[in-house]
Amino acid sequence: MKRIFITGFALMSLLRLAAQEPTAADSTAYKPQKLKLDEINLVSSYYRQDGDNAAVTGGIGSQKLTDISNSIDVKFVKYGLSGKKHMLDVEVGVDQYSSASSDMVDLSANTSASYSDIRVYPSLSYTMENEEKGNAIGAGVSSSTEYDYQSFGGNVSYSKKTRDRNGEFTAKFQAYIDQVKLINPTELRPEIGNGGTEGRNTFAGSLSYSQIVNQNFQLLFQADIVTQQGYLSLPFHRVYFNDGSVHQENLPDSRFKIPLAVRASYFLGDNIIIRAYYRYYTDDWKLTSHTADIEVPFKISPFLSLSPFYRYYTQSAIKYFKAYGEHTGSEEFYTSNYDLSKFNSNFFGLGIRLAPPNGVLGIKHLNMLEIRYGHYDRSTNLASDIVSINLKYK
Repeated sequence: MKRIFITGFALMSLLRLAAQEPTAADSTAYKPQKLKLDEINLVSSYYRQDGDNAAVTGGIGSQKLTDISNSIDVKFVKYGLSGKKHMLDVEVGVDQYSSASSDMVDLSANTSASYSDIRVYPSLSYTMENEEKGNAIGAGVSSSTEYDYQSFGGNVSYSKKTRDRNGEFTAKFQAYIDQVKLINPTELRPEIGNGGTEGRNTFAGSLSYSQIVNQNFQLLFQADIVTQQGYLSLPFHRVYFNDGSVHQENLPDSRFKIPLAVRASYFLGDNIIIRAYYRYYTDDWKLTSHTADIEVPFKISPFLSLSPFYRYYTQSAIKYFKAYGEHTGSEEFYTSNYDLSKFNSNFFGLGIRLAPPNGVLGIKHLNMLEIRYGHYDRSTNLASDIVSINLKYK
């Protein structure tokens, strides 16, 4: 399979040319009427994991996976004659991944190479902000395409600032219309065949409120309601019953989720920020979870900062989960996917942010380089590492 890379270093020559374009002599006194390039973000990451509970083979077997992800995010801005600010955001992402467990959909293949695929996910969003009235409206569309999955999404949003501009209320609605290609385990194909698609729809409403409490302290509260309908299983996930028979994962065709979250930022002097986050989640499959996250960016110099971070997560199992060989024929719904089991996890790492006054590598408008590394460890014997690079052109 051909690999696709869109990295910041591959586009360096383009940014050098862009940095040589003339700029307005006094940008504070003039608001452009034409759409202008405001910012470019280039992100590349490498992810790898390994574990022993692959859902493809019924909750046992290798979960080894690698993913190379690359995305480019381009932001444009203009001011209308009435003073309204118009923002257009165009993003394209490409992932190339290989998975040892996906290679086991066909148990007779006798191949040592991991299954590989490419996922492409573009998105487009538009926001119009009325700075005088303190409100904004936005809309966006997105899609995601890979070998066995196709998704189309859309969203609309509205935000309104309080009279003193210290608080902001935001409402957002999102919808995703998906199609799952039915790729069944080989030993079940004589009974149920292969091919065809099934639909899956997701609708999400979100309400949030942010507040500047004082010059050092900021808070944000968020509440979501998410509903899913359609084919919520994955066709190539095997489930082994206690009599040794093999079956295809079978989950209900609806799911209702409620996540609630709070985020806080405290500025401890000029050089240290404490960022904390907590989320509670529950759904009608009887899964509940708690997420606690803290990150403490601190400046070593005006141009260099470090950001250590840590996240703890714990969840209960859904009522339809059992391990390999524990399900019985009396159950209507069943899965051995350990992502839906009871577990807790730890994720920690460090970010390094560089913003030199003359630009990264001497390119004036390439004003930020960030490198982040994180290690993830889950109580179900799953471990992973991720490293990412972010370049910003502004």
